[in-house]
Amino acid sequence: MRSGFVTLVGRPNVGKSTLLNRVLNQKVSIVSDKPQTTRNQIRGVLTRDDTQIVFLDTPGIHRPRTRLGERLNRRALETLAEVDVICHLIEANAPFGRGDQFVSEMIFAAETPKILVLNKVDLARPAQIAGQLASVRQDYDAYVPLSARKGGGVDALVAEITERLPDGPQYYPDGMVTDQPEAFVVGEIVREKLLQITREEVPHSIAVVVDSIEERDDGLLAIHAVVLVERDSQKGIVIGKGGEVLKRVGTRAREELEALLGTKVFLETQVKVERDWQKRDHALDRLGF
Repeated sequence: MRSGFVTLVGRPNVGKSTLLNRVLNQKVSIVSDKPQTTRNQIRGVLTRDDTQIVFLDTPGIHRPRTRLGERLNRRALETLAEVDVICHLIEANAPFGRGDQFVSEMIFAAETPKILVLNKVDLARPAQIAGQLASVRQDYDAYVPLSARKGGGVDALVAEITERLPDGPQYYPDGMVTDQPEAFVVGEIVREKLLQITREEVPHSIAVVVDSIEERDDGLLAIHAVVLVERDSQKGIVIGKGGEVLKRVGTRAREELEALLGTKVFLETQVKVERDWQKRDHALDRLGF
C-alpha cells in the first residue's frame, strides 16, 4: 500500500479548503471568501484500495498583524518538513505575486516533492494560465491545472500525489474522512455561518468554543456554543437587532449539523466579549491556537 501525508499551502483564499472538500467529496473544512478562514491543520483522509492520502489543509500564509496571524503562519510552515508531498496552490486568474513567491521560497527550503496546483482555471483565460506558469521561478516536480470548485483536474492531482507517496501503512480505518473531534467540527460550522452572515464587519474577530455536546432524554443532541468577539460593538453585530443575526446563524448551522450528524439538534449560542483575544498569548493558548 502507498500512504502518506500531503499539505495544501498557499496564500489566503486560493481555494485550499474547497480543494480538500472536493477531493474527499465531503465537507471537512469550512469555506468562506474571507481570507484566513482556516485556523487549524484540518486533516482529511482519502482511502482507496491500495492508497491512503492524509491531507492537511493549512491556514493561508500571509503578512501577520496579530499574534494569532503569527501562529497561523508558523502552523502552516511547520508542516512543510513533516509531510511526503507539498501542494502549493496559486490562482490561475490572478498574477503570481510577492505573496505567492514568498510561499514558494518557504516551500523550496524543504526537501520534499512539490506540486504546483493552478486552481480556478474555470475563471481564467488560456493566456492567463500560460502567463502564470511562465512567471513561476522555481522548478516544481509537477504542475496541475484544476478547478476545485467544479472538480476538473482533481483526479489528475490525486494521481500525481499517489506517484510520489512511499510504501506505508493504512493510518486511518476505511470510511474515516477526518480525525477532527466532533466539538471542533461543530464550532467550525457555527463560525462558517457567522462569516457568511456578518460579511465584512467582524470576520477575524470571531472565535467559537463548543462548551458541551450532550444527548438529551428526548433524543435531541443539545449543543452549547460560545461565540467570542473582541469588542462590545462586535457583540451587537453578531447578535443583530432583536437577536435576528444569531437566529439566522443558528438555523443554518443546525440544519447542516443535523444532516452531518444524522440526528435532531438543539443548538444554543451565546456571545461573549474576550477583549483583543487575537493579540494575547494567554487567550490564544486557552483557545487552542
